[in-house]
This record gives sequence, C-alpha cells and structure tokens, in this order.
Amino acid sequence: MPVIKPAIAAPNPPSQYKQPSRKGKKAWRKNVDVTEIQEGLEEVRDEIIKGGVIAEKDSADLFTLDTTGDIAIPKKFLKGEKKLKCDEILAQRSAVPAVSIRKRSGDNTTNGIIEPKRQRTSYISHKELNRLRHIANGRSENAVVEVQEASFDPWDAKRDAEEEKQDPRFSFLEKKKKKVTPKTLKHKPISLAASGKDIPAVKKPEGGFSYNPEYEDYEARLIAEGEKELEAEQKRLAAIEEERIKAEASAKSAAEAEAAEARGDLSEWEEDSAWEGFESGTEDVRLNAKRPERKTQVQRNKIKRRKEAERKAKMAADIKKKNEQAAQAKKIAKSLTAAQRSKLMALSTSAFDDEESSEGDDLELRRRKLGKIQLPERDLELVLPDELQESLRLLKPEGNLLKDRYRSLLVRGKVESRRPISFARKAKRKATEKWTHKDFMLH
Repeated sequence: MPVIKPAIAAPNPPSQYKQPSRKGKKAWRKNVDVTEIQEGLEEVRDEIIKGGVIAEKDSADLFTLDTTGDIAIPKKFLKGEKKLKCDEILAQRSAVPAVSIRKRSGDNTTNGIIEPKRQRTSYISHKELNRLRHIANGRSENAVVEVQEASFDPWDAKRDAEEEKQDPRFSFLEKKKKKVTPKTLKHKPISLAASGKDIPAVKKPEGGFSYNPEYEDYEARLIAEGEKELEAEQKRLAAIEEERIKAEASAKSAAEAEAAEARGDLSEWEEDSAWEGFESGTEDVRLNAKRPERKTQVQRNKIKRRKEAERKAKMAADIKKKNEQAAQAKKIAKSLTAAQRSKLMALSTSAFDDEESSEGDDLELRRRKLGKIQLPERDLELVLPDELQESLRLLKPEGNLLKDRYRSLLVRGKVESRRPISFARKAKRKATEKWTHKDFMLH
C-alpha cells in the first residue's frame, strides 16, 4: 500500500523547452552538413591516384574515334539472312583484268614476237601542235600574265626630252618635231543635250523602264513612244509627198522647155530670117565704154573717214539704246511693290535650283552636232504588253552594251561621231627612173 506524503512546496508552473542558441561558432560546426564536400574530395583523390583529374584532361586523351565499328552488330542482325546472287558476283574480284570491249584491228594480232618501235621523225601529234601554237601566241600554260595599268601619256614632257637626245653620229639628220598638247584637251566637253546640261554616264532609269513596271508608268511611256513613232512616220510620208511634187514640177518644166524649144525651131525655119550680124543683139553695146579710173589717195582717205564716222555714229546709237533700256528697267523695278519683288525672287531662286539639280537628257539633242556625221539613233527600249514578263529569269536579253557606251560618249561630247573607213583613198604615186647618172660629158 503506497504511502502518501504531504506537499512540501508549491509545484512550478508549466514552461516551454529552452533550446540553446544556434548562432555561435560551436553550434555552426555542429549543425552544418559537409558530407557532399567530403565525397567530392574523396573522388578527386581517387582520380589523382588512377592517373589524373578527368575535368582537367583534353578530349583527345579521354575519347577515341571509332572508324571500323563493332563487328558483333552485323553478325547479330545479319545472322539469318542469305546474300543475293548479284551481290556475290559483284563481290568477286579476279586477278585477271577484264577483256576490253574496244574494237581492235587485225594488224595488232601477231605471233607473239614484239617488234621494236620505230620513232616517226616526220610526224607531230595534234596535242604537240596545239602546245607549240599556244607558245607561239604567248598563251603558254605556265606563263603568268601580269596585268599592269596603262600609264602611257602621249603628252609627257620628260619622255619627249629624253627622246630629243640625239646621237652625235646622226647629227645631220632632221630632228623630230615636238608633240604639242592641243588646247581642246583642257576644255570641258560640250554636252549635246538640247538644254545644254551635262548628261550622266549612266542615267538612273525611271519606273517605265522596269521589267515588271506599274500600269500607270508603263502606259504613259507606251503612249509617249507611240506618239514619237507616229510623228516620225508622218514626217516620212510628208518627205515622200514633197519629193513626188518636186518630181512632177521638174517633169512639167522639162516638158514646157521642150515645147518652147520646138516652137523656136519651127519659127526659125518658117519665118524669114535677117542677117545674123545685124540682129545678133550686139548693136546696142557701146564699144567705146570708158574703163573705171583708179582712185587717188585723197579719195581713199575720204572714204575711210566716212566709214569711221558711220561706225562711231552706230556705236553711239547702240549705247544710247542700252542706256534707255536700263533706265526703263530701273523705272519698272521702282514701280513694283515689295510683295511682287519677293515673289519674283522666289520664282528665280526655284528655277535656278531646278536647273542646278536636274540632269541633261539624251532624248532631245541640239541641232548643231560635233562633226559632220549624224549621231546613231537610240535603241527603242520598250517591250510590248504581250511580251512583259513577271520574272526576271524569263526576261529576254536585248540590246548591245558596246553600242550603248559608244553613243553615251558621243552624246556627252567626249568624242566626235566617226564613220568607219574600210577602203581609204591613197595618194597615187608614179614611179620614174632618174637619168642624172647618164648626164655626163667627155673632156
């Protein structure tokens, strides 16, 4: 039976569990998990023992390239399959070469005795002939062609001075004349555009020149070219009509002249003619006509003074006219208002800017050309509507680049238009024999 004792002191109230602090150094070392670090260090030590750290080695030391493959794989998968007969035949490789299918002449069939080859001295193979031709033309296979820039100057003064040095042995020969640089070499080329502006070497094309243009641009260009062709055809028909009218007029005048001549011949034979000497029309001519006398020096001086006075009077009249025009212009300028002046200045500046910015066009050329030969006509760069292509690959190449560049040089005034002379006229030379060696005298 348990003994019950009375309470000695009052019991403590309930309280929470007091956990020690984990912020100290001791608690940190105790509670940190370093198992992964320890394992990693162990792995590194093992790798060092076996030959080195894998992460520090190159790929070539770790891997090898297998070019043959595993032999067990084809044995495993092709174990139950049988090869085809064609593969077996193709796999066979005989040591004897195959018979040639080329035809052989009967002369090559011999009795097995090989005759010595005779070298043909009077024969050159086609290959050797081509090689010799290439060498003769400077197109050898081993020849290296060095491209050099053209640096020849026909007006080089230094080169002319070097060429002037003559050997004293040939001092009796006539010296060559110096090459004189033409003055026109420093002049600016004269543009043949109607506006006088410079024509660019390669003009930027407009929208109507595209291989796949817009409808509005193509229609405007087609109408413009059609009007030009129509105008040219009308001019051609007008020229033909004018030639026909001239031919009819000349034929009519020739017929009238023949009829008049026939009437004159008829009257001459039918009518009574007088003596020719009295009715020849010479009786009215004065035989003793006085010849114009030679002017004296006084008369010449008088004529000279009169001409000088007329020239001075004309010059004074021109100066007076110019002064009157200048005064009239000043008067008009004063009468203008400030607004009108500003408007005129704006118009003049805009027109000047347009002239400066715009380029010349070779469609309209001036009348006066360089040289006597007419310029070649420009090719019609227009495609009909049914010939338009949607793709650039289907576009048909047309035109000639050489002719285009040559006409561009002509229009820009770089060169004159020339006509090729195939058969040039040469001076006729007559060969004669000198007889001076036969002109001698005996003493």
